[in-house]
Amino acid sequence: MTTLVVVGQGYVGLPLAEAASSRGIAVYGLDLNESTVQQLNGGYSHIDDLANDDVSRMLTQGYKATSDYSVVREADFVTICVPTPLGSDGGPDLGPVISSAKSIAEHLQSGTTVILESTTYPGTTEEVLVPLLEESGLIHGLDFHVAFSPERVNPGFPEYGIRNTPKLVGGVTSEGTQSAVRFYSEFVETVVPLKGAKEAEMAKLLENTYRHVNIALVNEMARFSHEMDIDIWEVIRGAATKPFGFQKFSPGPGVGGHCIPIDPNYLSHHVKKTLGYPFRFVELAQEINNNMPAYVVQRTVELLNGKRKSLNGSSVLLLGVTYKPNIADQRESPAVPVAEQLVKAGADVCFYDPYVETWNIPSGPLMRVSSLRSAVKSADLVLLLQAHEDFDFDGLLEDSKLFFDTRGVAGVRAATL
Repeated sequence: MTTLVVVGQGYVGLPLAEAASSRGIAVYGLDLNESTVQQLNGGYSHIDDLANDDVSRMLTQGYKATSDYSVVREADFVTICVPTPLGSDGGPDLGPVISSAKSIAEHLQSGTTVILESTTYPGTTEEVLVPLLEESGLIHGLDFHVAFSPERVNPGFPEYGIRNTPKLVGGVTSEGTQSAVRFYSEFVETVVPLKGAKEAEMAKLLENTYRHVNIALVNEMARFSHEMDIDIWEVIRGAATKPFGFQKFSPGPGVGGHCIPIDPNYLSHHVKKTLGYPFRFVELAQEINNNMPAYVVQRTVELLNGKRKSLNGSSVLLLGVTYKPNIADQRESPAVPVAEQLVKAGADVCFYDPYVETWNIPSGPLMRVSSLRSAVKSADLVLLLQAHEDFDFDGLLEDSKLFFDTRGVAGVRAATL
């Protein structure tokens, strides 16, 4: 039986562990957060995409959560699925990857294949991970193999998961590629080998840079379309009818999540550091997308002025504060800078989100309203930041004095971007 150790049991690592255990692979879910380990071993999930029943089923299939790196000694494969947040220099903070690699090296056995899934800049697997693992005394390419396989988890998107999303694999050596391909083929329908680890690392960054740039395009078009009295949502609806040469992207109050607002910066930072010139598309896209929260606040001021009200002292109800619809994930949510700017401008801000009970922004916690309908009726302006399916938009529009829809879902009676 194949034994797998998945380092990191968050939004990436836990679904990977679930998919592998469902195919008869013995899985250790390794996480340094003792509370997470206890929760998982008790059959409780802490992420949106897996229910408690899923975790309970994993336990019956042999899954075990642990914080003890010694389980690496039993592993045929080790996958590293730890966060790579944006560092102070604009590149990825590789601290979690480096720490994991050093701990793995202390227990690494001959014959093991180590696969990095955490998003990073091209060259990390070969230039950072391999030397750290060789501190074990084992020789890469002879005693163990290393590959990179970018995570493609899309939280809250049930149509595609680990099993039916094609898996890219690039080894530092051809043997590393082959080993990783054989492993993922046990539980992933389509595995796509690439030339090497750098190509796999770059492919992940291309995917997210593509989305980042195209979101910036429609965000900028939304701004000048408003000035030209053009309905951007109708424009997008029309363009999206073309069956080729166009992919639909929608504007919004900004971009959120761990990938889109962060990953392209890894590439931009690496290009500038390595080659000495900027990746201008990414820098421009970042500027546009980062300015969207301020634009939303500016539009809020204009809408209130149209009702002879000042933002200072007005009550603003925020609807939806997560970065994606229908999940509780708040990572890098653009709702945070929107709320922060509204508070600093003197607005009386509260929120409602069916997935979020408590919400803190840099200036402090915001009140979650207990009665949505009453709050909508009393608010000077209702600001929709995330379009959860739970919301009754017809009812919200009916009850609100002024409704600002940043997601283009509420209909013609609402003010939009």
